[in-house]
Amino acid sequence: MSLNYRGALISRLFVSLWLSLGVCSAAAAGSIFVDAGRGPVEVHTPASYDPLIPTPVVMLLHGYTSSGPGQEAYMQFSPLAESFGFIYLYPTGTTDLGGAPFWNATNACCDLFGSGVDDSGYLRDLLDEVQAELNVDASRIHLIGHSNGGFMSYRMACDHPDIIASIASLAGATFTDPASCSPASPVHVLQIHGTSDGVIAYGGGQIFGESYPGALGSVEQWAGFDGCTLDFDDTFPPLDLDASIAGDETLVRRYESGCASSGSTELWTIVGGGHGPVLSAEFSLQVVEYLYAHPKAAALGAVFQRGDVNQDGSLNVADPVSALAHLFDGAALDCLAALDANDDGQTDISDPVFMLDYLFSGGTEPTEPFPGCGVDPAPDGLDCATSSCL
Repeated sequence: MSLNYRGALISRLFVSLWLSLGVCSAAAAGSIFVDAGRGPVEVHTPASYDPLIPTPVVMLLHGYTSSGPGQEAYMQFSPLAESFGFIYLYPTGTTDLGGAPFWNATNACCDLFGSGVDDSGYLRDLLDEVQAELNVDASRIHLIGHSNGGFMSYRMACDHPDIIASIASLAGATFTDPASCSPASPVHVLQIHGTSDGVIAYGGGQIFGESYPGALGSVEQWAGFDGCTLDFDDTFPPLDLDASIAGDETLVRRYESGCASSGSTELWTIVGGGHGPVLSAEFSLQVVEYLYAHPKAAALGAVFQRGDVNQDGSLNVADPVSALAHLFDGAALDCLAALDANDDGQTDISDPVFMLDYLFSGGTEPTEPFPGCGVDPAPDGLDCATSSCL
């Protein structure tokens, strides 16, 4: 079969199914507001958001004296929220007696006037409100923080490991005393730190007499929490994270040996980098790619057959029809994992196209579990409440 004929056949089949369902246009990016007791916080939803499909969440936490919008202006994750398709929010902390917004994260940083405000509880409530209003992928709730926000990301991992999949801290630190942090389950941790940071020292230090650990100490403490050994791999190519430093200046060290499921740690050392590095064009992308590669593992993989969207026990022409009905008419599905026919970790229009190509044009066969039932060898967070395999 020629490629031109194959493409034309797929197009005719796809258009017929499309028109039979009265397909509507895609939604636009938007936002909602949630309130966890301190006033409304804007939560951005990507144009690809589908209330029937679980969607990852990324929350950005600002540094001391900054704000949510100010931190976003510096780090610029909003375009990636759209291209990757995650729910995104960047709240602002309360203001201290000196007029500076802050987070009460650890004993060292940064409740400098002793207000005792419960920011850990507030941010957990905020995430709970987001989950109540939107369809959140519970295995992909991620935090990013800079400086005080990095300290706060560690605090959230300590206090709420049941919901946090991974954190990325730029120039932050965890508690000096491991006894102050008792996570009940693992969390993936990424620490990014410049060796020339004059505010939060790379090797650790003190803030008004309260100590904090260095970048390596934070990472290795969390390696212990995650059940990892201290055997590390530092053979990865360097990264270019700081645009003010020539070349690829950032060294990568990874702790993955022996870790519990859903746990690992990683250190990106910006050699010569300061507290507020001049972020390269790749910085935010590298961070989001790290977070996406580190979801919370599923407790038990669902048993299903890839492509069997309508749960009749086989992949046939009725399945792309069911897929389109779900994607564009809101028809309920019991097994989103089965809809992910091309195994890219998402459910979108490419899946029925993939099915039609396989069924009618000799295209690529779906990956496991197919043609029989089984579990996804690379779980991606898509759920499967019931299936024809059970």
